[in-house]
Amino acid sequence: MIVSSALMIWKGLIVVTGSKSPTVAVLSGSMEPAFHRGDLLFLTNFREDPIRAGEIVVFKVEGRDSPIVHRVIKVHEKDNGNVKFLTKGDNNEVDDRGLYKEGQNWLQKKDVVGRARGFLPYVGMVTIIMNDYPKFQYALLAVMGA
Repeated sequence: MIVSSALMIWKGLIVVTGSKSPTVAVLSGSMEPAFHRGDLLFLTNFREDPIRAGEIVVFKVEGRDSPIVHRVIKVHEKDNGNVKFLTKGDNNEVDDRGLYKEGQNWLQKKDVVGRARGFLPYVGMVTIIMNDYPKFQYALLAVMGA
């Protein structure tokens, strides 16, 4: 019952926020001081909202498993409505072109998982611990099942 309630809440959040992933944990220090490793971000992803420079987005790149949380630093909009943009971590020296798939220099809206709308500090550390230490994940599941 608990699991199905949690699943229903999750699916409801997906509908309300417009994002396939309404929350995401920050996995690195690339966005410090804005966000720290382990912060839990709340996302929305309404397609009609334009992407603007300065906005913090979460995006997925082909060939990478984990989403990336970085700031939009440049936006190119064409008259036909096509929008491309470039991202960079606040704590990084260079833009993200080296993180994109080979031959890709810009992101498009289809690459965006969501946009940061709020956060809870360090709450996402549970996710990081479970990814870094799979045995902890099994122990947690065993305790919850008992």
